[in-house]
Amino acid sequence: MEGNMAQGRRCYMGLDVGTASVRAALVAQDGSVLAQAEEPIHIWEPHPEHYEQSSADIWAACCTVSKKVVENVNINSIQGLGFDATCSLVVLDDHFEPLAVNDEGVNSRNIIMWMDHRAVDQVSRINQVKYSVLKYVGGVMSPEMQPPKLMWLKEKLQDICWNRAAHFFDLPDFLSWKATGATTRSLCTLVCKWTYSADKGWDDCFWKKIGLKDLTVDNYAKIGNHVLSPGTRVDSLATEAAHELGLPEGIAVAVSLIDAHAGSLGVIGADVKGHNLPCEMQPITSRLALICGTSSCHMGISENPIFVPGVWGPYYSAMVPGFWLNEGGQSATGKLVTGLGLTNSLDDLAKLYLASVQAIALGTRHILEAMQKAGHQINTLFMCGGLSKNPLFVQMHADISGMPVVLAEEVESVLVGAAILGACASGDFNTIQEAMEKMGKVGKVIWPNLEDKRFYDKKYEVFLKLAEHQREYRNIMQNV
Repeated sequence: MEGNMAQGRRCYMGLDVGTASVRAALVAQDGSVLAQAEEPIHIWEPHPEHYEQSSADIWAACCTVSKKVVENVNINSIQGLGFDATCSLVVLDDHFEPLAVNDEGVNSRNIIMWMDHRAVDQVSRINQVKYSVLKYVGGVMSPEMQPPKLMWLKEKLQDICWNRAAHFFDLPDFLSWKATGATTRSLCTLVCKWTYSADKGWDDCFWKKIGLKDLTVDNYAKIGNHVLSPGTRVDSLATEAAHELGLPEGIAVAVSLIDAHAGSLGVIGADVKGHNLPCEMQPITSRLALICGTSSCHMGISENPIFVPGVWGPYYSAMVPGFWLNEGGQSATGKLVTGLGLTNSLDDLAKLYLASVQAIALGTRHILEAMQKAGHQINTLFMCGGLSKNPLFVQMHADISGMPVVLAEEVESVLVGAAILGACASGDFNTIQEAMEKMGKVGKVIWPNLEDKRFYDKKYEVFLKLAEHQREYRNIMQNV
């Protein structure tokens, strides 16, 4: 969209670092996206299940897309800057220079990506002992979280990395540091991926028992001891960063979010008046956000903590301040499919595609029902991300869940969510919820086809049986 549309309008920059690209958008106060740009970023896979990136490469891409977005804009209309990113681990030395996370000693590759599974042994050891912090991650930690990755670095790369490391950042926090020079951490990243507690802080006992006592030194200076809620102002945009990004020096930079959480922020709080939705006269806790990208994330919030077996959280103030967050998910969605023939005709390919889409939607229903059984009262789905552009995918979610699916007017809800952070940090909105309501816009509403309800109820019974059998098969093979 033409950049001159931003002339004279108060607007905000949202920068989103996804798995394979960096995107930027200029978003107006009413939530409309005025301009956007995208730049690819590199991924290295030195060994199977090892995925690495470069913080220098990512920052350079941020600067490129930011400058593209504002090239036809009066930059003085930009009031704030918000970042979101994947929950990848960034390692820096005491001069804030990159440190290798690989046995080749290549310092430029200093990020262990969110999807990296090198720490499966370490996470298995963590999960064998029922640490109290595991209560807040559905009872089981994932190798995609940061403690097992930190254990791996200490055990495998002590000389190359661990002994020289001075700063471990979650990628969203690295970006806000790069923009301001402040080592402030987001409550979102630390609570969701590092075992930090919003009310109790770090758990000394946990870090000591997993062999990382050295991280407790100097009040956890290496992993963060100044923590703020998302959307709070971190600091002003520093001179050097402003020049590199092509933005005005001194504008507000917000505390960041994980990318999926930013997507939820951009869609879940939209004003739904006039759409006759079941959530219209209900609190925001009646809504579930589905962020459908590389993986599917399911975000629900509650006024009180709700513990859901197999679902991450509850995390206090990790996304919307004052609310507890539960996060379900399906990584690399669509793995469970069955009942298909062995031929490879176009008809069979179509069946495979439909079965994959239905499997994802059935998985969503499974997560949804687990959350409802635990105490959530959800009646409406809010969807964003690449797969939300797929009519079949959306309709299957409506039909199989039995709930209406709300699509955002702006498909790029993650970028809107990042811009909402900048808008709050600028002071133009009093709260995250106010910004969500004003900047999130409802687009289409997809209603379930109730004539097919019995068919999908039966299919869901089959799905649950398949999932049960799959767990049994995994247990049988565990001791081989």
